[in-house]
Amino acid sequence: MSRGLRAIALALSLLLALGAGRALAIDTEVAFQDPARQERYERWIHELRCVQCQNAPIADSPVGLASDLRRQVRDMIGAGQSDEEIKRFMTERYGDFVLYDPPLTARTYVLWAAPFVLMLLALGAAVRVIVRRSRAPIDQDPEDPA
Repeated sequence: MSRGLRAIALALSLLLALGAGRALAIDTEVAFQDPARQERYERWIHELRCVQCQNAPIADSPVGLASDLRRQVRDMIGAGQSDEEIKRFMTERYGDFVLYDPPLTARTYVLWAAPFVLMLLALGAAVRVIVRRSRAPIDQDPEDPA
């Protein structure tokens, strides 16, 4: 190994060693000094889904849009807006998808009903197979003369 490659390898290993003891965190500073507002902020950033990541709350998402949403929630709570106002703003802008617990409306009825409909269809198929098999004749062993 040449001297240049050794120097690069040493530099990279030092950088990795220095960074290994630190965990990267998102928004490590406390948003509010008031514990009630901070708790409300924490609840909201865990209840809102990142529309870019799609399966991560905005609290855990490192993308810029999630950071913007966290800042928006912080600003709205700081401005004294109610939970209903925050929810309305987010759903008007991003749709019901932004909520981990979407409301039961005409648009989301299929989303809420689908698991139950699929379970009923699976149960019906299972009952049908069981009934058909129970009515089928039992095959006799060809070597058995009786």
